Amino acid sequence: MQREEFFNLYGHGFIRTAVCVPEVRVSDPAFNSAETIRLAVEAERNHAILAIFPELGISAYSNEDLFHQDALLSSVKDGIRRILDETANLNLVLAVGAPLQVDSLLFNCGIVIRRGRILGIAVKTYPPCYREYYEGRQFRGAEEALSQYTDLCGQERIPFGPDLLFEVGNIDHLSLYFEICEDVWVPAPPSCFAAMAGATVIGNLSASNVTIGKSEYRHNLASNQSARCLSAYLYVAAGPGESTTDLAWDGQAMIYENGNLLARSRRFLDKPQIIYADIDLDRLAQDRMRMTSFGQNARTHRGRVLSFRRIPLTVEIPRGRLLLEREYARFPYIPADREKRNRRCYEAYNIQVAGLAKRLQATGIRNAVIGVSGGLDSTQALIVAARTMEVLGYSRTNVKAYTMPGFATGKKTYENAWALMKSLGVEANEIDIRPACMQMFRDIGHPFAEGKEVYDVTFENVQAGERTSHLFRAANMRNGLVVGTGDLSELALGWSTYGVGDQMSHYNVNASVPKTLIQYLIRWVAASGIFDKRTSEILLDILDTEISPELVPGSDGCLQSTESAVGPYELQDFNTFYTTRYGYLPVKTAFLAYCAWRDRNTGTWPDVPENRRRQYTIGEIRRWLEVFLYRFFKTSQFKRSAVPNGPKIGSGGSLSPRGDYRAPSDSEPDAWLENAKLIPESE
Repeated sequence: MQREEFFNLYGHGFIRTAVCVPEVRVSDPAFNSAETIRLAVEAERNHAILAIFPELGISAYSNEDLFHQDALLSSVKDGIRRILDETANLNLVLAVGAPLQVDSLLFNCGIVIRRGRILGIAVKTYPPCYREYYEGRQFRGAEEALSQYTDLCGQERIPFGPDLLFEVGNIDHLSLYFEICEDVWVPAPPSCFAAMAGATVIGNLSASNVTIGKSEYRHNLASNQSARCLSAYLYVAAGPGESTTDLAWDGQAMIYENGNLLARSRRFLDKPQIIYADIDLDRLAQDRMRMTSFGQNARTHRGRVLSFRRIPLTVEIPRGRLLLEREYARFPYIPADREKRNRRCYEAYNIQVAGLAKRLQATGIRNAVIGVSGGLDSTQALIVAARTMEVLGYSRTNVKAYTMPGFATGKKTYENAWALMKSLGVEANEIDIRPACMQMFRDIGHPFAEGKEVYDVTFENVQAGERTSHLFRAANMRNGLVVGTGDLSELALGWSTYGVGDQMSHYNVNASVPKTLIQYLIRWVAASGIFDKRTSEILLDILDTEISPELVPGSDGCLQSTESAVGPYELQDFNTFYTTRYGYLPVKTAFLAYCAWRDRNTGTWPDVPENRRRQYTIGEIRRWLEVFLYRFFKTSQFKRSAVPNGPKIGSGGSLSPRGDYRAPSDSEPDAWLENAKLIPESE
């Protein structure tokens, strides 16, 4: 991959699409075709390779019985000829709406054009005839067509019908399908079957007059159809210029991808407009591959699926630097919208509480034993355990909390651990692990036992192991269940001590919660009033603490920094999400990270103070992604294969071999690391 290709969205499984809302004049195809051409030129200038236009846009939709006038139909053909001639040099697939007479019948059509040629003509399957719609008076449905081909504008045997898939051979996973307005309102839309036949991008050429509340319903239709079909769904309604004799029009346009809104138009705008969205074809293909029921449903409808006609085409790939206009969240596990974020935190926290409550009930054990360090993970686990006791009707003293200072325990974390235990009213205990660790060092002959400052992995793991060993034996003695504290981010990076260490517990409430989300969960709990004001103050103070395992004494009073070893958690959580949720190539993950993290002054931040907003160069992104890939695929799967039980929290996934992620412990990382070498080290 050349540098130019890396910084181009088309090199990473994306395409740019456009939905155009032109101004129209009723019964004036000359004007309408000119407006179509003008917007098509603009769409191509902005590097889109697909542009769709409204239903019957060449004639306008609201012609009623004028559709039976030969003058109008003839003028429509002239408009189509002009579009063909004047878009012949555009690197663009266009879908434009027009009335066409075929075999003496009139059809509501979507004409698909590429480089001055008509590739095919989609036909509306279900012209409505109810309430304000009287299309059945003028138009026939697709099933009444006598021919599968037609001639138009000097072109012969143009594929004609509702069964046309337009397959772009030089762009992986790009297959286009077009339906028209009412087709998506019926119980079994044609696009459902087209998606099962392979369509990944579906366009709906609509007119659809506006009434109160209809906008929201259209959004629901487009969102649900894109989610159901695991596709992109492009929708456009008629805009300014349609007749308002009895109806009104709002120019609503939207682009959805698998249920997610990417772009929307300004409604009731009195001038033409175009909306754009960058569609992630790899995501759609990944979701279809993983969702086995999608393929099963296609087999159920095998006859209908196999009946689609496939029309091949190629497009030129836009060159040069072309970054995403679509915003990818820096924090994929955390909604930027405050209301959504609060709902997410509410659900995550209560899932954790419900999971631990069920485990205590199932075992008949009434006590939870937990190690409290004063850091983020143990804090979250402790406030989950405290709330669980309330839900079960037990005393908070049933939480047997232990702070276990070691050789590098910081003053702030130690004090916060004690303050939090006391404010929560749990049973607070302390075990100094240093004597036991020194005995271990002497037993195994470690140089630290002789006073040498050797801070190797053994030095760290002896402390982690002693803490876990003490907790398990305390649980035996206190009839308790050891609550784990390690989070999803640490599991992904293998940042835990295996077996007799922080990798092990009886039940781990944080197992599928990433580090970035844990910070927001603690902040949400502090603001929610679940605990008293003093507890909330302590929680907020803990959030200001450097993330550290506190196993190696720091120099000059500085704590041992986790992120200096494994990388910034905010970046590694980004890598975890797109590696595990979508299985993207490392170069694509890096491209997304670059688009999201290259400039701290752009995009949306979920309540991150300005002094904590960071940005990363492509070189930094590559460096930490390589660290992630090596640790994730080479050194840590054996730890994930033996994780304790814990509840799956979000759709972003967990790494439990039972709940979500299954992989061999002895695979090689070379395929991922070799691909990562294609990432530039600088711009």
